[in-house]
Amino acid sequence: MFIGEYSHSLDAKGRLIVPAKFREELGEHFIMTKGIDKCLYIYPRSEWEIFENKLRELPLANANARRFTRFFLSGAVECDTDNQGRIIIPQSLRNHAGLTKEVVSAGVGTKIEVWSKDNWEAECNPDNLDDSIVESMGLFGI
Repeated sequence: MFIGEYSHSLDAKGRLIVPAKFREELGEHFIMTKGIDKCLYIYPRSEWEIFENKLRELPLANANARRFTRFFLSGAVECDTDNQGRIIIPQSLRNHAGLTKEVVSAGVGTKIEVWSKDNWEAECNPDNLDDSIVESMGLFGI
C-alpha cells in the first residue's frame, strides 16, 4: 500500500524522482495516466490491470462510460525508472496536472498521485474536509 507524501522538483527534461519507498512496490514497469482533480495517477502493473479490466466491462453504448474510459486510457503511458530512480513525465501529462517545477508525490492506497505543489496544498486545506464530507463517509462504512 502506498502512503505518505514527498516533495520533489521536476528537472528541465520533465523528470521526476520516484520516492525510494514507492519504487519497490511499483515494480520495474508501471503505468502513469491522467488523474481526476488535476493530478496524475501512477499504478503498479497489477493494480492497473484490475482498473483496466473494470474499464473494459463498462458498456460501450453508454456515452459517459466511453468518455470515462477514453480519459484514462488515452493518456496512459508505460514507465520505468532510470538508474537514479527518475521517470520522464510526458508534456501532455505535465500540462494536465499543471506540473512545472515543485511537485508532490502522494501515496493513496493502491496508487500514487502526482500533484503540483500549489494544487496539492489547496487540495489538502483542512477547510476542504468539512463535516458533511466526514458524515457522508459513514455511508461507506468509515
